[in-house]
Amino acid sequence: MSAQESVFNTPYRAFLFDMDGTVLNSIAAAERIWTTWALRHGIDVEAFLPTIHGARAIDTVNRQALPGVDAEVEAAWITEAEIEDVEGIVEVAGAANFLMSLPANQWAIVTSAPKALALRRMAAAGIPAPEVMVTAEDVSAGKPDPAGYRLAARRLGVEVTECLIFEDATVGILAAEAAGADLLIITSTHDHPIETSHATLASYDSVACRVDGDGRIWLHSS
Repeated sequence: MSAQESVFNTPYRAFLFDMDGTVLNSIAAAERIWTTWALRHGIDVEAFLPTIHGARAIDTVNRQALPGVDAEVEAAWITEAEIEDVEGIVEVAGAANFLMSLPANQWAIVTSAPKALALRRMAAAGIPAPEVMVTAEDVSAGKPDPAGYRLAARRLGVEVTECLIFEDATVGILAAEAAGADLLIITSTHDHPIETSHATLASYDSVACRVDGDGRIWLHSS
């Protein structure tokens, strides 16, 4: 059975979602802020921007190894600027309705964004806030470390290996793989096709879910 077929033929205890690029598209806003920051520090913008997606701001700053730079101060500036700039942030097609169709205690968002920024972007895109949300403040190691996904599963009272993870960015895909969960890759926010062995989905409008008598969620084509 292929990965594409498998996710439609497997019951899950919960669905775990990345945020940026997976349930909403904030790429334009994020790249505006990070471009300003990169230019200020003499960083090659074209080479730098593809590296920002899916990672915590502090991890992105630290990776640059800039002399004399306080990563926490810089990350805080990035976060404040991103909270102020939500222009053009929209849901991934069908995401809000799909999330609202899920049992409230069987899905979570796991994002590299700080909580204040995550809530601001979700509100701007019309995405419902989940009962369980793991944000940058909740883990000491961000994606590609699987800690966030493991914590979300634990808060939902399930095993992470019984979850289906929805992701779009490389660091998030690596985190989900390390967690040992099944993966569904959202492709609609990418300019170029993703080369992946995992199942892919272009729009939530093409899928729905049902809950069986044991309380397990099944994904199916709508």
